[in-house]
Amino acid sequence: MLSARAVELFYGDTPAVQNASLSLRRGEVAAITGQSGSGKSSLLYCLAGVLPVARGEVRFEGRALGQLSDEELSSLRRERFGFVFQYGELLPELTVEENAALPLRLAGQRKKEALTAAGEVLGRLGLADLRHRRPAQVSGGQSQRVAVARALVHRPAVVFADEPTGSLDSANASAVLEEFLSLARSQGTAVVLVTHDSQVASRADSHYWMCDGVLSALAREEA
Repeated sequence: MLSARAVELFYGDTPAVQNASLSLRRGEVAAITGQSGSGKSSLLYCLAGVLPVARGEVRFEGRALGQLSDEELSSLRRERFGFVFQYGELLPELTVEENAALPLRLAGQRKKEALTAAGEVLGRLGLADLRHRRPAQVSGGQSQRVAVARALVHRPAVVFADEPTGSLDSANASAVLEEFLSLARSQGTAVVLVTHDSQVASRADSHYWMCDGVLSALAREEA
């Protein structure tokens, strides 16, 4: 469904991603681990079509992202992709429910229908009673669950998660990750998960290690 072949990315003359290749099946969870500055987040944004690759190719459902127009890429990211970031990145002026419904609203769905769908996903994440609160009125763990709901509410084909539990304590991190992956797998949504935490990566179906921009696939016994 999603693949990268010999992808390279440079910041000026400095290589950030070197000859990286991977493939992702529908519903698969793939973890990319490595030290800070290893290039894993840069690769994630290449896979999502946010950063254009210098060499190589990223394909989604048979279409090369490099051949799509800016408008087509924006539509793809809005309708078929979801994103979870380390600090949630919720909009402070919106309620929890409105934040979770945002992808549906951007896709043109009516407000009432979008809020109903968001409420259902929030309920599955244990947040039904908090739907009318603002982000400043919920905890860090709850905020990250809202970010997960927002990423999955429109049933995307792929969610790109950049250190989704990195800002949480171990107990909250474990709970949020469990709920995130359980909901994604129940929807058949694939996940590309960037993390520095080997315990988080152990929950994935496939595991890659990145060092100095070089990506290596790990066998399960190595992961």
